[in-house]
Amino acid sequence: MTHNPTVIATAPDPAFPDARATPDAHGTERPWPPPQGKWTYQDWLHLPDDGWQYEIIEGVLYMNPAPTTTHQRISRNLGFALLTFAIEKQRGEVFYAPTDVYLPGQETPVQPDLLFIAAERQDIIKERGIEGAPDLIVEILSPGTWWQDLRVKLPLYQDTGVRECWIVDPEAKTIKVHVLQKGQYALSGHWGLGETVQSRVLAGFEVEVDTVMEMSPVS
Repeated sequence: MTHNPTVIATAPDPAFPDARATPDAHGTERPWPPPQGKWTYQDWLHLPDDGWQYEIIEGVLYMNPAPTTTHQRISRNLGFALLTFAIEKQRGEVFYAPTDVYLPGQETPVQPDLLFIAAERQDIIKERGIEGAPDLIVEILSPGTWWQDLRVKLPLYQDTGVRECWIVDPEAKTIKVHVLQKGQYALSGHWGLGETVQSRVLAGFEVEVDTVMEMSPVS
């Protein structure tokens, strides 16, 4: 199967048919939509609530459609396992997309598929979203997001101090776990069907890949 890269908005773009000038933080009008590499937090606030997921990373706008049912089932399965463990062990809190995460040094938020905040770091949980690096982030690949997840967001998570990142590949039915070591991600493990994934950061948490990839409805 051929994967298509993430849809990236450029000007002009049919998603923004009513191109117009919008004020920046200082009240100065600037063209809308702005060119790639020039998107700001103020521009992000003007984006429509139309079912698309919008993320601005280093001034570049990324647009993704609503996730597939396969993606959502995997998110449900893994999120349930994470949530159950976190509650039973009183280890922290789990959030699902869309949750805005304001990573250190970044003006605009990202929205990981799943994220975990340790109990001792609950102070980074604010009403508008997470203000700081989560302890664990999960990204579930899809045809529209795989390039962004692997080439843009994974390096961003590394550089902003996310301690562990899981990359779930529904097509290959695999899970890779990247753990931050001395400021760089190291591959902790690569698991497939019949195997059990283990977290380094969330000690004691493990889940079978088959459970994560289960496509049957919950009975």
